[in-house]
Amino acid sequence: MIPFFLESSQLHKSELLRIKFEDVDSEADADALIKSDCYLPLSFLPELEDNKFYFHEIIGFKVEDKHFGPVGTIKGVNDSTSQSLFEIDREGTEILIPMNDAFILKVDKVNKIIFVDTPEGLIDLYLEE
Repeated sequence: MIPFFLESSQLHKSELLRIKFEDVDSEADADALIKSDCYLPLSFLPELEDNKFYFHEIIGFKVEDKHFGPVGTIKGVNDSTSQSLFEIDREGTEILIPMNDAFILKVDKVNKIIFVDTPEGLIDLYLEE
């Protein structure tokens, strides 16, 4: 891994961050970095409060639905769609639940449980044989 140091940054069009790296002074230099992987030590991430979480920290958390009860264990997060999804393992069956703020009631980081209130029948769709 090669470290790059930020020279400056500027918010652009409210959702984009424009960054100037030290020693990247030409368009050719910048083009060479496009599509490169970027790594940040986890220790640099600020701790999130309340129901906020980083995707990597909820792997292994249990999910409990208000009406259904225990759903299973989070094995991953699918963020390749417009709506990120919890990928939950329930005894070998995969259940996908949208990571919608309206569905997430509470994130108990101490006990590693996420409490949700999903639409009626959503979980049952995955369990019907």
